[in-house]
Amino acid sequence: MFHTTHKIISLSQALQLRHKWDLFGEKVIFTNGCFDILHLGHITYLEEARKLGKHLIVGLNADISVKQLKGESRPIFPENARARLLAALECVDVVVIFEETTADNLLKSLQPDIYAKGGDYKPESLPEYATVKQYGGEMIILPFVEGYSSTDAITRSRG
Repeated sequence: MFHTTHKIISLSQALQLRHKWDLFGEKVIFTNGCFDILHLGHITYLEEARKLGKHLIVGLNADISVKQLKGESRPIFPENARARLLAALECVDVVVIFEETTADNLLKSLQPDIYAKGGDYKPESLPEYATVKQYGGEMIILPFVEGYSSTDAITRSRG
């Protein structure tokens, strides 16, 4: 039986896969986020991202960067739990945990064909925009799924 933990890999392992996929001419998609409480909006967005190419690499913000981005009360779930949930998804090929607040270093290293983000972003407002343009990648903003937000769900649950 294949365990989802095998899909949670280091950047160096992801680079090896990226080079292998490149040799076969397979299009690589990359996205990233905190994925603190996995919800339907995330699932829809990840499935749509995967349709853009052959392989989907998900960069997952480590606990330390989630705190920097979202505040001391976050994340709700630790990085290993969040990584396991993402790795369990059929549409996700691999998960790479990173500690920085932006995915710039992952993008510079992996140079995916497409960098996909959810519709709640504008390309030029993303800190990674310049990096993707610099190496010649394509940035695609996928439609936002209304009514689903981890931050909103957490706020509602704390009533």
